[in-house]
Amino acid sequence: MPFQFPVASPTSSQNDFDFLVGSWEVRNRKLRDRLVGCQEWDEFSSRLQLRKALLGKANVERYTAEFDGKPFEGMAVRLFDPQSRLWTIYWLDSNSPKMDPHPVVGSFDAGVGKFYARDNLRGQDIVVIYQWDARNPEAPIWSQAFSADDGANFEWNWIMTLSRDLSVVGSE
Repeated sequence: MPFQFPVASPTSSQNDFDFLVGSWEVRNRKLRDRLVGCQEWDEFSSRLQLRKALLGKANVERYTAEFDGKPFEGMAVRLFDPQSRLWTIYWLDSNSPKMDPHPVVGSFDAGVGKFYARDNLRGQDIVVIYQWDARNPEAPIWSQAFSADDGANFEWNWIMTLSRDLSVVGSE
């Protein structure tokens, strides 16, 4: 059965990402290579800041890290559609400064957000999932997985564990 995008959960709302507003320290664990059976992980630190926009119907995230000694900056733009109750999330970064043509789409249910897209990796069609686990809003976890078999199996390839950046608390 081909992969079907989910419908919005009944509880999906423009406040789903409120837990993420502010500044965060991020502990990353990223698979070195994807969909080739790789078992080697890279671990590194980064930072994330999020602010609401468009009267709460959107938010903008700034992600900063260093890869191979070079600065990296990414940006997520999240838009909430009140009619469908779905979020659409676009990604841009300093490596390729253009809007991602394959945004992930989805919603939250019981503190877990699941967002999906069809994409392409090295010429192969894949399904992508981004998952936000905000059941503990003071220690949310973001993870990403790819599927090469139309969503039957997923390889989790990036996990980010967040903690509040206490150096900026009260200054936001």
